[in-house]
Amino acid sequence: MKQSLISMLVIACLPANTMQADLINTGALIREMIDMHRLTTYPDPAFKTIQFSSYDHRSALPGGPDWFANSDGFGNEPIPNFEETLRKPGKDGSGEYLICDVNGPGAVVRVWTAAIEGLITMVLDDAPQPVFAGSAQNFFSNPYQTIAKTNEINIPDLTDAFQQRNAGYFPIPFEKRCRIVWTGDVEKIHFYQIQMRLFESDAEVTTFQPADLKNYQKEIHEINKILLHPNQEWKYSDSAVKLPINVSVAADETKEALVIKGSKAIENLTLKVSADDVNKALRQTILHIIFDEYPWGQVQCPIGDFFGAAPGINPFDSVPFTVHADGTMTCRYVMPFAKSAKILIDNRGDQPVSVTGFARPIEHHWQDDASMHFRARWRINHDLVASNRAVQDMPYLIANGKGVFVGAAVMLLNPNPIPTPYGSWWGEGDEKIFVDDDFRPSTFGTGSEDYFNYAWSSPDIFGHPYCGQPRNDGPGNRGFVANHRWHILDPLPFQSRIAFYMELFSHERTPGVSYARIAYHYARPGLMDDHLAITNEDVRHLELPANWMPAARMGASNSVFFQTEELVQGNPKLSFDQNNLWSGGKAMIWHPASSIDKLNLELPVAEDGTYTIHFSMVRNNKSGHVTLQVNQKQTDFEEGNTINLYTPDRMLNRLFSTKEIKLKKGKQTVTVQSVNASADIDGKIIGIDFVMLQKR
Repeated sequence: MKQSLISMLVIACLPANTMQADLINTGALIREMIDMHRLTTYPDPAFKTIQFSSYDHRSALPGGPDWFANSDGFGNEPIPNFEETLRKPGKDGSGEYLICDVNGPGAVVRVWTAAIEGLITMVLDDAPQPVFAGSAQNFFSNPYQTIAKTNEINIPDLTDAFQQRNAGYFPIPFEKRCRIVWTGDVEKIHFYQIQMRLFESDAEVTTFQPADLKNYQKEIHEINKILLHPNQEWKYSDSAVKLPINVSVAADETKEALVIKGSKAIENLTLKVSADDVNKALRQTILHIIFDEYPWGQVQCPIGDFFGAAPGINPFDSVPFTVHADGTMTCRYVMPFAKSAKILIDNRGDQPVSVTGFARPIEHHWQDDASMHFRARWRINHDLVASNRAVQDMPYLIANGKGVFVGAAVMLLNPNPIPTPYGSWWGEGDEKIFVDDDFRPSTFGTGSEDYFNYAWSSPDIFGHPYCGQPRNDGPGNRGFVANHRWHILDPLPFQSRIAFYMELFSHERTPGVSYARIAYHYARPGLMDDHLAITNEDVRHLELPANWMPAARMGASNSVFFQTEELVQGNPKLSFDQNNLWSGGKAMIWHPASSIDKLNLELPVAEDGTYTIHFSMVRNNKSGHVTLQVNQKQTDFEEGNTINLYTPDRMLNRLFSTKEIKLKKGKQTVTVQSVNASADIDGKIIGIDFVMLQKR
């Protein structure tokens, strides 16, 4: 059955509300991008969020033989990953393929691609001219920019605000129909996702016009400014009053931190944890928030995990959450309640902890027929075996009732020893979201990183208004990893049930994985979920495996590894950092005295050939810049002539690689030179964990 027919059935099944709803247009949707209060009531007019994507379309039967099929996006799939083939490929290999054809009022709210060739044509309401006709890559990156340029309209740079990593949040509403066609070669790369809201049939929607980009300039500028700097630019209600939180909790003790009476809503919750070992305390101190005297907290999470950046303090700034380098953490998800709210601090660790901060409640009228409680319940599985063969669906939220899904965060420990993303990658698996009477998921993804708005198993640290990767230790994707995505413009309402799964699908068999996650959602009273109470075993303190050594497989195949200190020539000033982040439990630290100071390494090469030299480097707030010479010749890294190892607030292990270089059999002189180093500059160090010589 075509998606257009499915969409008509979906819309017909959505009940019409009798309340008068606001008109839906481009400006209204842009304003929704920072409207956190809107999420607290079930949407009116009602809508269902669905996704069209390049997933492997053989995955048609839940739990069936092809449920974890993974041939998608690279080209030459077993079956085309589109809704329909409109024109078979010609001699040039190019054909026409239907991505979607949706009838009824709706809106495109998110697009994403890792890479896509070809052209996109988007027609709204059967108009004689497409609203978009051009590069598919441009459509999935920044459609507003292309539409504005075509129509000679000036708009601000929307990078990092509306365009977030590999995703674009550019609302495009339509009244009657949306048809999107891709023209291209299916044997070439074509990853894509398009998320849409499908409104109930009587919703009043004004179709997007290019002139909207001019008419709503004020909204675009204002929202762009807030999205770029949420913590700095956020506007709270004038009536909000800060209620202080200051509680000390002994080991194995639970204390009441705050009680609020009346019909109110917490607009801002800010907390900071203090302890001798803060990292342990952030995982082993449980935050319970109980609304309206429910027997269990609607929020039940380790404090650090709740704010989306665990384990440890990993700063980022987004619309619903901000984490500061000093450990201060803020939540802007609005939390309404009819009668009362109680915050409990539950210390499961072996040390006393203190929690300080404040809640900012405002007066709020609880609507018995529409208001919802905020919910966030953490779960974890330890000692999993991730695999590319025994793939498994990890439940994030299984719930019966009515509500709206508004975000997800994953925090995991990945002990895989391959030092490259190809090999150590944990997230090949797709998200699968069943809503209401779905037999097949109405949201079917193309990879875990794609869900979190990035691509190609990137280990980069990044943060955007709706997504981020605030932690990824490295090298590759080894170590502790944290990803999050917030569904603010693209929430997923559900009338009767939701089942959200993410496949655990790694590049190779990897035992010892710990996989924590949170599903953030709002729910009408009466929702039941599959949450189990958090145990002490769940929050046991996790450490990186000791004395690991890099493995020469996959992206690191044909490689020989050397501990850097074994290659050092002369008597440079050295020290060692002891940490399980480094191979063998330690990394060599060089302390250059000046910008002319050099570190000479003698690298043995077994045979003539073409090689890449990789350096596993320390990145922290004391690291400097380096250049490289091989056999007295300037040698560029892939990133350029000079690499900057400085990064604030984090300790990372990162692989930096030379371009391919021809080497003769025998000993090679590799010279690392610190740039702008000086004895007067405190702590400008160069740390090298290991050297990896890879034959090409």
